[in-house]
Amino acid sequence: MRQFYKRGEFATSARGHTAEVAASTYKIFIAAYTFHMIHENAFTFDATSQASFEQMIVNSMNDFADDHLEAWGMTNVDAYLQKQGWYNPVFVANQDAETTALSLTSALRDLHDGTGPFQNKAERKWLLSLMGKQVYRTGIPAGVKEAKAGTTVTDKVGFIDDTNNDAGIVTLPNGEQYILVVMTHGHGQSGFSGFPRIAKIAEHVQKIVYGSKLTRDLN
Repeated sequence: MRQFYKRGEFATSARGHTAEVAASTYKIFIAAYTFHMIHENAFTFDATSQASFEQMIVNSMNDFADDHLEAWGMTNVDAYLQKQGWYNPVFVANQDAETTALSLTSALRDLHDGTGPFQNKAERKWLLSLMGKQVYRTGIPAGVKEAKAGTTVTDKVGFIDDTNNDAGIVTLPNGEQYILVVMTHGHGQSGFSGFPRIAKIAEHVQKIVYGSKLTRDLN
């Protein structure tokens, strides 16, 4: 199989460095810090915390993140995220967590590559598996499937007030992969109403970059 785009050959962003409300996309960072704490011998999963971690990714539940942010301290987590080169501070007391699209992209690239906080193969495989079955799939997953049937996504969504975000690793049927992060707010959104807009964006992006005219020889 030939590769259509070389890694890093095609990348673009709009307001990628602008800090936005992260909503639950910040849980990618919580996962990163959790794995860091495991390797510092400062945390060990038991059955309860493992189930809570899984619910954090699959169902976007807040219990694991809230409990461990309090236990570990926001400033400690922020300092670690800063060392990874990601936007800082994500966590500020009495404020919604914030991050940038490019920081989420960087974290997803580390997850894909098995670098940074995600070097342990078993942890990486587990997190990717959880993201692959997270239940909110009307954003990027729905959009890229419209563009190309059989496309799969491992992603983490976020939603709060008028903010709807989606950050994922997209895999086409031919094995080509790319990272897509869409952060939206305003425009009269509430609940999950922005996710169909994210789906449309994802569909258009994939058609532009991997449209049938460009990739007619790729399956």
